[in-house]
Amino acid sequence: MPDWELRDPWFLLLALLAPIVYWLATHQGTPLVYSSLRLLPGARRSWRQRLARLPAWLLAVAIVLLAVSLARPRTPQRESRVTREGIAIMMIVDLSSSMDARDMVEEDRSINRLSVVQDVFRSFVTGTDQTAGRGRADDLIGIVTFARFADSLCPLTLDHGSLLSVAASLDIVSRQEEDGTALGDGLGLAVERLRRSKAKNRVAILLTDGVANAGVIEPLKAAELAHELDIKVYCIGTGTRGMAPTPGVDFFGREVLVPRPVEIDERVLQQIAEKTGGRYYRATDKDALAAIYRDIDALERTEVSEVRYLQYAEHFPYFVGAGLSLLAGAMLLNGSLFRRLP
Repeated sequence: MPDWELRDPWFLLLALLAPIVYWLATHQGTPLVYSSLRLLPGARRSWRQRLARLPAWLLAVAIVLLAVSLARPRTPQRESRVTREGIAIMMIVDLSSSMDARDMVEEDRSINRLSVVQDVFRSFVTGTDQTAGRGRADDLIGIVTFARFADSLCPLTLDHGSLLSVAASLDIVSRQEEDGTALGDGLGLAVERLRRSKAKNRVAILLTDGVANAGVIEPLKAAELAHELDIKVYCIGTGTRGMAPTPGVDFFGREVLVPRPVEIDERVLQQIAEKTGGRYYRATDKDALAAIYRDIDALERTEVSEVRYLQYAEHFPYFVGAGLSLLAGAMLLNGSLFRRLP
């Protein structure tokens, strides 16, 4: 049952007028006064006489309902955050074809790098199992992706349900003309989105498994811009060292896992992190990636001050409608079925 409350309970005092209204409505003068109807021969009480006080009852109940409506009955509907001083975090995810490598979960080669990233990112945002941190309920979070081209898929938002829906729908590029690693473009777009945020602290988490080979912005140029705007960048190089099993097609057209070399430009990623005051990490498996997010979660914590208010479901219109209906009904009955003639 919802918790009902009254915004202005003092208006309930007006309900004390109901007995007075009832008394006045039932004590109107009549032209003939009898000590008893039994003095009239053959007199029997008709249904109209039995219900003679119905309009008075309707008036009294209408007064009570109108008094309740003035008291503004309502139930708390949900709690809403109005203002807060959290962190703005932009997640930058590599969607190039190399993210299809199956080297992050040793015991299950059906899981590619992107699936691991999505799973750990969900834990980082929600904190449900705390493998990647305690959750970021108070932070603005957005998503930028890149392959040959960068794209802003989710703006900075507190609606983490929609954010996670976008994250779950991420797909590795399938067309050759879209493949590539526009590292600088991805970082530059994320910096632009963070620049517009009024959050006290702004952070970018750049996750890639390759070497910058596409785009128009040099990665270090984007890092310089981030540094100028006081945006911290954490870089994560994803993938095992050496060779990684990657889906391919053999001579007979069957899909097989083919070992391919892992190439990550760790030097550039380290420089980006150092220039912006962040850190560089290397994630060789799912547990390592979760530990990295947990570390970032611990580093990027701030005191949150916020104003909260409750949204209410107002119920006074129902009481107003019922009260006015009874009032109209009482007046109608007084002027028709229970009309008194002088």
